[in-house]
Amino acid sequence: MHLQESGEMYLETIYVLSKNKATVRSLDVAEHMNYSKPSVSRAIGLLKNGGYVEVEPSGNLKLTDIGREVAEKIYARHDLLKTLLMRMGVDEETAVEDACKMEHSISDRSFEAIKQYFQNNK
Repeated sequence: MHLQESGEMYLETIYVLSKNKATVRSLDVAEHMNYSKPSVSRAIGLLKNGGYVEVEPSGNLKLTDIGREVAEKIYARHDLLKTLLMRMGVDEETAVEDACKMEHSISDRSFEAIKQYFQNNK
């Protein structure tokens, strides 16, 4: 299953929430993303069917290995792009918003070049 931007956003949100909470439920995702519960439920169902998320009997969400891999990749992109934009003088709010848009569309090759440039020019 090829993930759309929205699927990546859900995985990233579950990943971020799980870094701060012992358990993550669909309601947590809905509140964090400011989406309706039915929308989140549908998306989680699609991610579950795609093998990216497991839903435990208690309702807790758990990323599968492939789900975690995608989420970590998107989160790393977001974090680096936000930091880079801020170092270039962009205010934090704009940097966060722009990084969120860029993280889904940038190619692996371009991101690796930016990452290498960033590491060489700290």
